[in-house]
This record gives sequence, structure tokens and C-alpha cells, in this order.
Amino acid sequence: MNNKTENRIYDMVIIGSGPAGLAAAVYAARAKLDAVVLEKEMLSGGQILNTAAVDNYPGLPGIDGFSLGQKFREHAERFGIPFETAHVKKIETDEKGRKTVVTSTDRYAARTVVIATGAHHSLLGAPGEETFSGMGVSYCATCDGMLYRDKEVAVIGGGDVALGDALILARICKKVYLIHRRDAFRGAMSLQDQVRRTENVELMMDSVVTAFKGDQRLTAVCVENKKTGAVRELPVDGAFIAVGIVPESAAFDLVEKDERGYIKAGEDCETSVPGIYAAGDVRRKPLRQIITAAADGANAVESAVHYLNEHRG
Repeated sequence: MNNKTENRIYDMVIIGSGPAGLAAAVYAARAKLDAVVLEKEMLSGGQILNTAAVDNYPGLPGIDGFSLGQKFREHAERFGIPFETAHVKKIETDEKGRKTVVTSTDRYAARTVVIATGAHHSLLGAPGEETFSGMGVSYCATCDGMLYRDKEVAVIGGGDVALGDALILARICKKVYLIHRRDAFRGAMSLQDQVRRTENVELMMDSVVTAFKGDQRLTAVCVENKKTGAVRELPVDGAFIAVGIVPESAAFDLVEKDERGYIKAGEDCETSVPGIYAAGDVRRKPLRQIITAAADGANAVESAVHYLNEHRG
């Protein structure tokens, strides 16, 4: 394993190059920090790379996620921040609080670390899901709901997120099918009551999606009732999958996490370990959007600058 720490200790190592990590890179450069971004994928952008149209980021309505991700990266690179492709395995600290980011091939010494690895949506696993991802299949009603105004859509799931998505979409769409594999929802009773009172939401309990169909875009969802065996093909323009989100935090046992794996950190983004920060979707927070992830990146660097000023010597 190479040792990147032999002649250099970075002010900051940023892990991940989605909106949070890229915003952190920009703010780190503006703060004149010696920083590096580590990204396991070849492209920057994170989850937004699979988004066909982003309509909720100010100033860039309708931009596709790939283009937005590259704009973010180009902005960071314009400030001279280096990017390296690396798969982070863990973070180590010593008795003096010095950090080392360990990857598959290297070790990076750092005074501060920003964890911005994001999260990924749990896949349903039905045929056609990945084919139509970003082309009718979505994992975020808040992000993509407006694209389906006055159209018919399906929501798959039975927890708080699925119920909330159904309510959001019911205000926008002509019809919402809410498909759940069990005979009872798992979400809050208050949300269940609201959904049941919403006229344009049709509940499909004990039902599973067996396939997503379409040509260039999604046109239908095939649904099977597990009790009766009856199969329906629902003509829909969009399908919103809400069966879980998994934070990319497995490598970071050094910091405190909640029961779902999200890293515990407040609005200052500081974790349970001083000098280590969590930004974006990997952090425990109520709203996960591009704009809130970018804000986290800025807040994390601001907190890190205060930490560095207090610990320089």
C-alpha cells in the first residue's frame, strides 16, 4: 500500500463527489485549504447522474443530472482542487487526533475529513426497473413529481416515505396508485389517514410489482395481487419506488451512527469525532435534496475551518 502521508498532510480530505462533496471542494478551495477529493466512481455527481431532468435546483431548471454533476465538478476543478479515484475502506485516528483515510491502495493523512458518500435507494428488483430509471422510474417524488402533472403514476412502498410521496403526488397528478406488498401500511397512522381520505389515490394492498414496461419511456406497471393471483397492467407515466434508502456509511464505524446507519451530525455537520464531518445524504437529516446536500458541504467546511484555526500549532 502506498503512503500518501510521507511528505504531505492535507488540511482536508473529502470523501465523495456528489453535490455535498463538490460543494465542500469549492468552499475548501475558497478557504485556501490544501484539500483532495476521493471518489470511488469515474464520474462525479452521485445519485443525480441517473436523473433525466432536475427541476428543483435554482437557476438551472430542467438540466439533466449528468450535466449538473459535471458542472459541479468543473466548478471545483476551476479552483484547482485535485480529484483521485479511490475506494475508501476506513478512517483511522491516533491519540493526538490525527486522521488517516485508508483506501484500497493508499493512505491519506489529514487534519480534517468530510464524509460525503451519500446514500443509495433500495431497488425493487423487478424487470425493467433499471431500464427505465430516469425515464419514468424515480426514487424521489419531491425531486421529480412536477414532471408528472396531470398524469397517472404509481408509488411502491408502505412506509412513511411511500405514504408521503403518495400525498405529494396526489396534489400534482391525476391519479396515484399506491402499491404495497402487505395488508397493512407500516407508516404513521396520521399519514395513513390522510392517504385514505385522498380521492385520487387508489390503494393496492397485498400486491407486488412484477415488471415495468415501456418503449423509450415507462408506459405501464404490472401488478400481481398475492392473495388472489390477479394481474393488472396499470397504464402510468411514472413510478416512484419508496422501499428504503441505504446510507453509504459502512466504512465509517469510527463515528456514531443511528440505527439505520446514518451518521449523527447536526447542522454544523460535526460528527462524534472532532475534525470529522458528515455532509449530504449520509448525514441524519429530515430532507435530502441536491440543494440541502450542497448546503451541508458549505457548512462542513465552515466548521472545519474553525476547527483548524483552533488546532493549528
